Amino acid sequence: MQEEIVKPNLTNFIKSLRDVGYNFQIALADIIDNSIAASAKNILIDAEVKPELKLSVFDDGLGMSEKELIEAMRLGSKDPDDERAKKDLGRFGLGLKTASFSQCKRLTVATKKKGQINARTWDLDIIEKENEWYLQRPSIKELESNPLFSKLEQQKSGTLVIWEKIDGINSNDYLEEIELLREHLSLVFHRFLEGSLKGQKILLSVNNNQLIPFNPFNEKNNATQVLPEQIIKFSNKKIIVTPYILPHHSKLSNIEFQKFATAEGYTKSQGFYLYRAGRLLIHGTWWGLNKISDAHRLVRIKVDITNDQDDFWNIDVKKSIANPNQIIKNELKKIMNQVLSRGEKTYTKRGTKIQDKTIVPFWQVYHENNVIRFELNQEHPILSKLQTLIDDKSHSILNAYLKGLEAYIPLAAIQAHMITEPHKIKQLELVADQERNDFLKNILELDLTPEEIDELMKTELFKKFQEMK
Repeated sequence: MQEEIVKPNLTNFIKSLRDVGYNFQIALADIIDNSIAASAKNILIDAEVKPELKLSVFDDGLGMSEKELIEAMRLGSKDPDDERAKKDLGRFGLGLKTASFSQCKRLTVATKKKGQINARTWDLDIIEKENEWYLQRPSIKELESNPLFSKLEQQKSGTLVIWEKIDGINSNDYLEEIELLREHLSLVFHRFLEGSLKGQKILLSVNNNQLIPFNPFNEKNNATQVLPEQIIKFSNKKIIVTPYILPHHSKLSNIEFQKFATAEGYTKSQGFYLYRAGRLLIHGTWWGLNKISDAHRLVRIKVDITNDQDDFWNIDVKKSIANPNQIIKNELKKIMNQVLSRGEKTYTKRGTKIQDKTIVPFWQVYHENNVIRFELNQEHPILSKLQTLIDDKSHSILNAYLKGLEAYIPLAAIQAHMITEPHKIKQLELVADQERNDFLKNILELDLTPEEIDELMKTELFKKFQEMK
């Protein structure tokens, strides 16, 4: 059988490549993903309008060598099935290119590593004209006029992404688009901006205005109800689900109420909020498990997944569409149904605080294979510290005891007494104040780090007793 090479029509291919479905805000978020994956701490976005619209994104991340840069400019530079670093927010190796090409016809990436600056450019007009993927090498002199290039020169490492020949937005809509961009990035990356993700805090600015994180769950308000975290196990992966019920409007100022309504309003903002490696992908959806209703307008459910679960969630290239498989949906529905009635009560009446979100619990609820289990929190700081202090044999004995403790919880007796005489149950009296103080004294003698002490004081054992004193 004879074979021949048939090259794609680049003009038509490029048009298809540019029509993936990005908008300006989603495209920029994809660029920020790369900066975070490169361990950047400071990310600057600069948008020029005159003489023509140009946009630049600078970060002080790890940067790339010339070889790494060329590979990064390649379409499909990553195998989507490859294992990723935990903080890698990409998957297909397309984000930088497809996001950029959706908004501009000329993409330049300048990067610095080990003191060496390298740059490459894709110009779609040249590619179409020559009918070849010619990757250009701009000179340093050509880049010096960019307002952020001096930042790159001053850093030990970093990367500068430049969009030129922008046609994804109209310069007349520039101010509105920039405002929408600020809102979008403040929401999508709020956990990075807050510093709530260990070791991944970033500062992000747009035209010299630093972004303020927007946490959609209003977690700082004491009237926000936080239901216990639950864990779905699927294919040896963890899905962490945390339901929130936002405060009744009577507990908020008008400004705060309007702020957390978002531009879409409370009704359209209800539902699941899916986070992948700490980055918000989609929000305000029930995935067909519930109908949008005013009665549920205060319910928002945070779903946390790692970056190795994309196949379970059918996440698209833009990271703006996701749909969990049916098994996961079934478990999410069980959790959702527990929350909706509480949300209705808060909406029609007034809510009360359910759980202090700063407490580290002893127990967690797991959903796996249509089964619900109550398990000890294996990451509890007291247990974690104890495990470092004992030998392997003692560790095995301790583990056997804890597994027995989990397996033989007297659920029937607890349920019976909770129904017939709940006021007689006095579990907290098992630990007297003096015992608690002795526990704390002995633990603090173990030469803990300030971070370990902080985590210790957030546990139920010490935090709740402190509040009772």
